[in-house]
Amino acid sequence: MLLACGLSACGHAPPGVTGQPASASDARSAAVIAALPVAAEDASASRRKPGWVLQRQGVAAAHPLAAQAGLDMLRAGGSALDAAVAVQAVLSLVEPQSSGLGGGAFLMHWDGRQVQAWDGRETAPAAADPGSFLRADGTPLPPAEAVTGGRAVGVPGVMKMLQAAHRQHGRLPWAQLFGPAIALAEAGFPVGERLHSLLASNATLRQDALARAYFYRPDGSPHPVGHRLRNPALAAVLRQLAARGSDALHGGPVAADMVARVQQHRTPGALSLADLAGYQPLQRTPLCTDWRAFYRVCGMPPPSSGHLMLMQLLGLLDASPASPSGPTAAAVHEPWPDVLADLARPVPAGATAWHAWIEAGRLALADRAQFVADPGFVPAPGGDWQTLLAPAYLQQRAALLRPQQRLDRAEAGQPGGPGDATRALGPMAPQPEAGTSHISIVDAQGQALAMTSSVEAAFGARILADGGTGLPGGYILNNHLTDFSYSPTDAAGRPVANRLQGGKRPRSSMTPTLVFDRRDSRLLMVLGSPGGPLIPFFVARTLLVSLVGGQDMQRAIDAPHVGDAGGPVLLEKGRFSPALAVSLQQRGHRVLEVDLPSGLHGLQRTPKGWLGGADPRREGVVAGD
Repeated sequence: MLLACGLSACGHAPPGVTGQPASASDARSAAVIAALPVAAEDASASRRKPGWVLQRQGVAAAHPLAAQAGLDMLRAGGSALDAAVAVQAVLSLVEPQSSGLGGGAFLMHWDGRQVQAWDGRETAPAAADPGSFLRADGTPLPPAEAVTGGRAVGVPGVMKMLQAAHRQHGRLPWAQLFGPAIALAEAGFPVGERLHSLLASNATLRQDALARAYFYRPDGSPHPVGHRLRNPALAAVLRQLAARGSDALHGGPVAADMVARVQQHRTPGALSLADLAGYQPLQRTPLCTDWRAFYRVCGMPPPSSGHLMLMQLLGLLDASPASPSGPTAAAVHEPWPDVLADLARPVPAGATAWHAWIEAGRLALADRAQFVADPGFVPAPGGDWQTLLAPAYLQQRAALLRPQQRLDRAEAGQPGGPGDATRALGPMAPQPEAGTSHISIVDAQGQALAMTSSVEAAFGARILADGGTGLPGGYILNNHLTDFSYSPTDAAGRPVANRLQGGKRPRSSMTPTLVFDRRDSRLLMVLGSPGGPLIPFFVARTLLVSLVGGQDMQRAIDAPHVGDAGGPVLLEKGRFSPALAVSLQQRGHRVLEVDLPSGLHGLQRTPKGWLGGADPRREGVVAGD
């Protein structure tokens, strides 16, 4: 039974999320939506979530219909992996702006004995041009122009990855996992406020004929909130996936349609049938890092930068700044307060703690820009990604931090030298990242997973593909090639590590995370978030508030955010006093207050089972028993 009372706040759990299995009926879909403590929200909305106490199993996902589909699979005897397939299929329908069949994913899986890291990241087409995102004069395209069209589309990998993992960890038949998504696509689902808002604000999606016909009314306005949106094209593609497996997406008429839409776009791309047929998901060696006295944090290795940034951020804050040598040491180094204890409080921390948070993040970003890329093309510094997390290296980097003084421009942008790394490659300039969803699942048999999936920008490349069905609707194609550096070389002419190359996987910030007790190897937490380059900040803050601050998962997710994506410091709008911004400015920071709709979803072990948390900034929920 699902108990609707979190450890820090009690409320009524959504009954539609706890009840009978999903079906195609209009009444069933409407009931799930209507029962939510939050219907849907845009980036400026925030509505309280109760926290969900689970006894045996649960699914935290970005939409109630998707969470319910995953729970249906668990109740049918399925595994966490079975549930993830069902959730992702439904998200392709109800959250097309963030993830879907046409995108990629990273998956951290725990089977009760070992951790696996699955890489379903997109790859660049074999014929991709490294200069695809440059103007004729050699300057980078504006992001809004770069992300739109066929040249931005990479070879999707999420379904290939899920099927490969299902062969190892699935308990239900593959075809059964698509039942909820097919039923909902045929019967339709009510458009929520978030989808409506994002459709209204997207300036380029209407330029795609299929997308305009599906998402918008004849006058060009988006379908209103509550409109029942049916997607027969997606239902037909899902039926092919159910019957033929992921080969249905990577060959045959669905693949031919995808290639045609990419190659015949007004900004054509290089995607080919051979690229689709040749895609292979990968199993990589997980990165597992001991943290503090009791915890072992496991995450994805490159091409994800998420775990490296997460653990650098936490490790730099944990390291006592070493005083520099020389007569000016006392002048530039003042005693630090207990920064981690301050940041672990759910209420806003003090300015010195946030200053340390920002500065540690800037150092981590500098290493990310210099070193992290597809390991099939770029070697790890010193031959091992763990060199970036070595205690001595973090201690050395932490010595740059000063309680009252901002790193100067040279220090902030300068990477370190982990493992005697050489710098034959150039750093990548900051670029926007977005359009992501996260799923956290535990099953009654002790298996669990954290999966972050994405189409990159909101609505990806702004291309809807109908799989060659000729039916209304379809699925969104990714724009993940814009996660490569727009410029293949830096200002000094050195090649950028994360430059576009055929067959390469773009660097990512996705941070699906599993946390274990080092003493007995028990799984303690399953966590992740959308948010582009801010994802590691969101996950780190949640870990601090929960594991160091002792708060429950929901309260940790609720805590206000501060981040830095390589520009100004970003404070979550309406969550901090004006005095914090002033104090940070006095330390040399440029500060902006903005919405930071993180979309965190997590599950945390408790003495009686699990506590699930969903971000109040989006429409996600937890469904479970």
